[in-house]
Amino acid sequence: MTEVLRVENVSKRFGPVTALREVNLHLEQGEVLGLLGDNGAGKSTLIKILCGYHKPDTGAIYLNGEPVELGSVLQARNLGIDTVYQDLALINELSVFHNVFLNRELVYPLPFRLLNNREMRRRASEYIADIGVDIPSVKTPVVRLSGGQRQAIAIARSMHSDARILLLDEPLAAMGVREGAIILDLIQRLREAGEVSIIMILHNYVHVFQACDRLNLLRDGEIVLDKPTAQSSVEELTELVVHEYRSGRRAAS
Repeated sequence: MTEVLRVENVSKRFGPVTALREVNLHLEQGEVLGLLGDNGAGKSTLIKILCGYHKPDTGAIYLNGEPVELGSVLQARNLGIDTVYQDLALINELSVFHNVFLNRELVYPLPFRLLNNREMRRRASEYIADIGVDIPSVKTPVVRLSGGQRQAIAIARSMHSDARILLLDEPLAAMGVREGAIILDLIQRLREAGEVSIIMILHNYVHVFQACDRLNLLRDGEIVLDKPTAQSSVEELTELVVHEYRSGRRAAS
């Protein structure tokens, strides 16, 4: 497999708090990597560094073997890294197709500069068909869609903005079984296509083994486990977390 992303010895502090400690991470072409850890373990900080929102204090980041400095979210997007957060950055009152092209609107050439709604509807329909998600119409306001459908719209928007690395921040959080199945099915099809590489923050261990090729477990800002999902289990992850909890209680007593 071809490595598309490498993080070497990345650290990040916020005043007296050390969020990341010498983190090393890699991502292969077409791979889905699950990023696990308790609240405060450093998952969100790492994602924000990879999307250009934060700058690391130390360490290096490589894309396709070349060193890069991700100075902003826009720069990361231009390099093919896009993030889908829990809040999705969708506007409920706008239609699906307007959300797909949010801040990337198609317009007619000068002197009119009017929105080309017909072309945006056509392309949005193609994009949604590509990812295989069923929605009533691309004219439907996003507020009428389910959580799973909205998450899929946000992913479709990122994919068709030339993203080659997707960072998904808890894409299955607060979803029911039916809605979660939409996203798990979408991720499976993306895995099979192999064109997009994905890092997902997850809390549910069962989802890790349903959706991911490999897992990284963060603890106190360090990656303490890097393992293919085929070589691990829910029981192993649970035992690691319980052991850490018990060790912390002994240290505090």
